[in-house]
Amino acid sequence: MSKEVLARYFDAFNRKDTDGMLDCLAEDVAHYVNEGAVRMGRDTFRDFCAHMDRCYDEKLTELVLFEAEEGARGAAEFMVNGTYLETDPGLPEARGQTYRLPAGSFFSFQDGRITRVVTYYNLADWIKQVS
Repeated sequence: MSKEVLARYFDAFNRKDTDGMLDCLAEDVAHYVNEGAVRMGRDTFRDFCAHMDRCYDEKLTELVLFEAEEGARGAAEFMVNGTYLETDPGLPEARGQTYRLPAGSFFSFQDGRITRVVTYYNLADWIKQVS
């Protein structure tokens, strides 16, 4: 079941459907962002998505989903294909640069919903591509 939830989550991401992504999450989801603090709850996740949509236009390709521990945990490997739209504070100036970098996410599940999202990518590689 966790692979099905992940497939819906990533499909919603690629359609820019934040509500569809939120529907896959538990109310108290823990979101571990790359190079950032843990963000707790669906409302905080919604705010994060709004910020990301403002600064980045991204589509994920080459998606591979994994399931473990009888569906209690999962992972995804993918390629991020994006355009840097608006300068994100503390990062290089946005000028419509494009980028492509590998990334991965790890998940925990309970009662058919995602309770933990952890995402990793190489920030130094991204900075090099957009600088």
